[in-house]
Amino acid sequence: MIANERPDRLALLAEVVTGLGHKVIASEIRVSEVAAVTSRDRPDVALVGLGKSSKHALDLITEIVRGAFCPVIALLRGYDAEWIDEAAERGVYAYIVDTRPEELQSAMEITLRRFAELQEAQGAFERRNAQILQDAAVTQSRKRNVLELHDGVVQALTAAQLALDLDRPEESRAAVLVALANAQTIVSRAMQELRDEGVPLGQLIRDAAQGDA
Repeated sequence: MIANERPDRLALLAEVVTGLGHKVIASEIRVSEVAAVTSRDRPDVALVGLGKSSKHALDLITEIVRGAFCPVIALLRGYDAEWIDEAAERGVYAYIVDTRPEELQSAMEITLRRFAELQEAQGAFERRNAQILQDAAVTQSRKRNVLELHDGVVQALTAAQLALDLDRPEESRAAVLVALANAQTIVSRAMQELRDEGVPLGQLIRDAAQGDA
C-alpha cells in the first residue's frame, strides 16, 4: 500500500514499486480512510511519503500502525531528524531519504524480515502467557479439590468413625453417605475438567486400570 497527501507523488511511487515487481493493492491520501483501507486490504507493507505537511504524513503512519496489520516505511526527500524521531515514536519501521529502486527494495526486504520476526516473537510470548494462565488454573483447581476432599470427605468419614465408636450406627451411616456424595461431586467435576482439556474418558479408565494393576 502507498500513502501520500499528493496524488502525483502516489502515481510516481506506484511506478517505482511496480517496476520492482511488486503490486500496489491500495493507495490513499486521506488520514480518515487509511486505517480502514489497511484493515480491508491487508498489504504486506505500507509506504508513506512525506509531502507538504509533515503532520499529515505522521498521522497517516499513526493510523496504519494502530491496526498492526503491516509495517510502515517512510519515504523522505531530505533528511529531517526531528520528523524521523516523531515517526519512530509512532511506530514506523524504517525510512529512506531517496526513492531509488535499489534503496527501496532493500528497505522493504529488511522491514518485512524484521516484522515477521517480531510477529513470531509476539506469538511465542502470547502462547507462553496462555500456558502460564492455564497452569495457574490447573493448580487452583487441584487446591480446591484437595480442600473439598478434606472438608467434605475426610471430615465426614472421621465423624462416621467417631459415631461408630460411640455405637451410633445411624449417625455413622448418615456421615458416610455425606462423604460419598461429596466424593462423587468432586470426582465428577474433576473428570469433566479433564474432558474439557481433551483427555478422553477411555484413556482415564485405562490409566486407572493400569494403576490398580
